[in-house]
Amino acid sequence: MDEYISFEQIPFGSDNFADNPEPRCPCILLLDTSGSMSGMPIHQLNEGVRTFRQELLGDPIATKRVEVGMVTFGPVTVESDFHTVPNFHPRELETTGDTPLGEAIRTGIDMVNRRKKEYKNAGVAYYKPWIILITDGAPTDDWAEAVQLVHKGEAAKSFAFFAIGVEGANMDVLKQISVRSPLKLKGLMFREFFMWLSASMKMVSAKNPGSAINLLPPSGWSEL
Repeated sequence: MDEYISFEQIPFGSDNFADNPEPRCPCILLLDTSGSMSGMPIHQLNEGVRTFRQELLGDPIATKRVEVGMVTFGPVTVESDFHTVPNFHPRELETTGDTPLGEAIRTGIDMVNRRKKEYKNAGVAYYKPWIILITDGAPTDDWAEAVQLVHKGEAAKSFAFFAIGVEGANMDVLKQISVRSPLKLKGLMFREFFMWLSASMKMVSAKNPGSAINLLPPSGWSEL
């Protein structure tokens, strides 16, 4: 007879579905690390990602439910597959190359679809995944397919896609890609953005999967 596992007995942020049968709240970060992000932008972005992890680690429910994946571009690199927060160890990001934004979005959506299949196969409930794109430029590759994939996925409620433009980003392109209005980061307020994202993830993961969520307003870090 299976012994019922109480919430407290679940190992701290285990990725293993048997050890941690909690529903999963996946969030994937698609981060522009092209040459134009060098200097203060990449420094602040690294600081923001660290803040995101620290904020989530302080929440006992989020540590068991939120899973973070990370893709950088260019070139497109899977920095981290989906892991619960204690097992998400982002390296210090460096800048190089151009902005293959279309490929980055395709990669992120593929990863989300694959993870959802893994949840289903394991009988683990999950929340609608969040895909977060942060870029300071315009795509240097073909992004037409990315537009179709984002719009199709949003229409099917397969994921929620958020586009954040840093100074220099082509907001017109982001408007075509994202169903939601893209938001422009105020200066280099990455830390404030990631504080908002972690607060949103905590709020989502504290509810039951499928519950209606009123998003926190993006105050303080975005230009209206």
